[in-house]
Amino acid sequence: MIRVALADDQLLVRAGFRALLDAEDDVEVVGEASTGEALLALLRRTPVDVVLMDIRMPAGDGLWATEQIAADPKLAGVHVVIVTTFELDEYVARAVRAGASGFLVKDTEPVDLIRAVRAVANGEALLSPGVTKRLLERMAVGLRDAPDEGRLRSLTEREREVLRLVGHGLTNDEIAAELVLSPLTAKTHVSRIMTKLQARDRVHLVVVAYESGLVAPGWRE
Repeated sequence: MIRVALADDQLLVRAGFRALLDAEDDVEVVGEASTGEALLALLRRTPVDVVLMDIRMPAGDGLWATEQIAADPKLAGVHVVIVTTFELDEYVARAVRAGASGFLVKDTEPVDLIRAVRAVANGEALLSPGVTKRLLERMAVGLRDAPDEGRLRSLTEREREVLRLVGHGLTNDEIAAELVLSPLTAKTHVSRIMTKLQARDRVHLVVVAYESGLVAPGWRE
């Protein structure tokens, strides 16, 4: 069972998410919070796998709460999905750095919301298709101040190539097709890269790809 917490100061938004998620056999909403501080209190008393997190909340906004979750070893198993709009890209850049595993917009189709919760609960990240790819592209400049290639010294040439494709939002299957590898080999490369770079998930790998200068703003043609 995937345990979900809802953090949003709008009661109607929380009610809508709860009704949708509780209708699924493998998902259970175990708590709600209208402030960042209330969310942290909830997480410290109730086991949670995924948080759907609004950015703008009183008494500790979503960015602050995400940073607090990422910094607390006891909450290492909590995955944060930021619920946002394109107008908040500069805030999303901070959320990526803080440890968010993905992003949704509030008018996301119900099927995509459910799919997102399951993906993040399984340790995946919401990089494609669509919403997160566009968000990452639009906030690319905000993800890095200056290239830092030194972070990639531990990677082989093949691993750098794989990381570049991860940075462009490709899935393991797409990377395998691009580099003429088996999907299992592509997955192994990604896992090794995450270990070497001490990355939390694929979103963190995208951050590293931009911050190191391996990927520049502008998508592959």
